[in-house]
Amino acid sequence: MTFDPEQLGQPKQELAALLKELRKRAGLTGDRLARRCNMSQSKISRIENGKAQPSLLDLERILRAVVAPPEVIEEVIALARLANTEWQDLRSLRRRGLEKKQTELAALESSSTEFRFFLLSMITGLLSTPEYIRASLAHSPTDVTKTIARKLERQEVLYDTKKQFSFILTEQAVRWPLLPPAAMAMQIDRLASLTYLPNVKLGVIPIAGYKPIVPMDTFTVYDNTLATVENTTGVVILRDPRDIEMHLELFSTLEGYALFGAEARALLTEWAAACRS
Repeated sequence: MTFDPEQLGQPKQELAALLKELRKRAGLTGDRLARRCNMSQSKISRIENGKAQPSLLDLERILRAVVAPPEVIEEVIALARLANTEWQDLRSLRRRGLEKKQTELAALESSSTEFRFFLLSMITGLLSTPEYIRASLAHSPTDVTKTIARKLERQEVLYDTKKQFSFILTEQAVRWPLLPPAAMAMQIDRLASLTYLPNVKLGVIPIAGYKPIVPMDTFTVYDNTLATVENTTGVVILRDPRDIEMHLELFSTLEGYALFGAEARALLTEWAAACRS
């Protein structure tokens, strides 16, 4: 299925209206449909009014109860995928102020307990030195002073031992020379130091070796309920369980390619030394 970025996240009301129409066509009241689906009548009402987002299981129960034909099932599933996907383009984020995005991320980190980060081409702000953060924002046409401050404030979440973090970085992400060599060495040293945190699992994937799976994007999974996928022009936010499961499976595969603990620290120490030399 092809997404038009302007459509993503928009058709929630369209999905709600279609489900309500299917119920009426089947000659069912909200209460009768609720009994057939083993749901509460209030939940059916919230779904049909667009106030509650139905899960895939909810949709399967409703579509079965109203005896929806295959072509309608396909339409409903397509709408559900769009309703569970949001696009945030970089231009719009800059217009709003990049520090507002940092506030959103801080709220998401506050409400989540388990995090999986795959970093394909650069180091995320949670793991970055102040110099690295400044360099990553150097080409922004807007004032980034507040954004830098918020990124640094967000790093405090790493020390909350009630939360579990897994980071996988490619060798390219670690070694891409965003800073002069001495500053890059300090950035790599910081990565090595974070491997000692009890709630942080940090792994690196070296270029050497056979790796038949090719990841295409940087992505993060929060609590198995939400995933974000980043590219050059923005961020896609995914809430569809199928999309999240796909990224969890990919993350598990990438973990198998990564080095952790003492092995990761040895490699990071080697790369930092190469910068210093």
